[in-house]
Amino acid sequence: MGRRRRGLPIDGVLLLDKPKGMSSNFALQRARRLYQAQKAGHTGTLDPMATGLLPVLFGEATKFSNQLLEADKVYRTRVELGQSTDTGDAEGEVIAEAPVPALAHSDVASVVADFIGEQDQLPPMYSALKHQGRKLYELAREGKSVDRATRRIRVYDARLLSASLEGESPGFDLEVRVSKGTYVRTLAEDMAKALGCEGHISQLRRLKTGPFDADGMVDFDTLEAQDDGQRQARLAPIDSLLQHLPAHRLSEAGVQALRFGRPARGELEGGASATAEESLYRLYQGESFIGLGLVEPTGDIVPRRLLSTFVAGSGQD
Repeated sequence: MGRRRRGLPIDGVLLLDKPKGMSSNFALQRARRLYQAQKAGHTGTLDPMATGLLPVLFGEATKFSNQLLEADKVYRTRVELGQSTDTGDAEGEVIAEAPVPALAHSDVASVVADFIGEQDQLPPMYSALKHQGRKLYELAREGKSVDRATRRIRVYDARLLSASLEGESPGFDLEVRVSKGTYVRTLAEDMAKALGCEGHISQLRRLKTGPFDADGMVDFDTLEAQDDGQRQARLAPIDSLLQHLPAHRLSEAGVQALRFGRPARGELEGGASATAEESLYRLYQGESFIGLGLVEPTGDIVPRRLLSTFVAGSGQD
């Protein structure tokens, strides 16, 4: 007999407003303790200095964390001009300085606009990417630098929010929508160089990832002031992670087939879309989400990732 899990069998997605100075893992564990959840994970790590949207997944929602890996993200950041740091942010050591040239608001706006589109980006040493089994930031802390391959990224939108280009702390505020794998710190450094100087970020806030935006975020102070029922009401349903996928309501025969690990034969008339050999679908038993399935050209649905409660037979009949 397996060891019994400690905690409550809570399922859902918490849109946490992560505070500055806290690692994503520490925030995850703090949220897990608040909910007394058996199982928890997060998707889309934020650096300790960053704030904003950190989706925390409880219970069965953790099965679908990979669905946000490809998601676009929106960030708001403050770019400080004149100095670059080893970490690319205000927490690092200054490694280069350059006087800020005379700049107008239109100069900054033009450079920001130039960065919209696809481009190659060199990942920073202070990142969680790995080299020969070790994270780059571990090597960077030892004073080491290794060759890194550039990665293709896309800046879908970049908006200059404000610019203060005179005085002791010249800089500008920026909002960007970017593809997965984009380092905003590096983007800021590259923009500063295009303006003829050095730069780093002093603030970074995530406002959106995939289907989730800042409107649904909640901070720890609010959560800790609420009772269990109010905290539970904060959780988005598991299938909120999967709204980019098409949905299908199964027939009773299809439900029974999938429950026993068999394909649901001829379930979807017309099969997968004409543009793909097979398609991933959200599956429902009545109004209840039960997991994901692959729809084949024949219209058969093959189980891909199903909720444990459904497989155990506890879904609605």
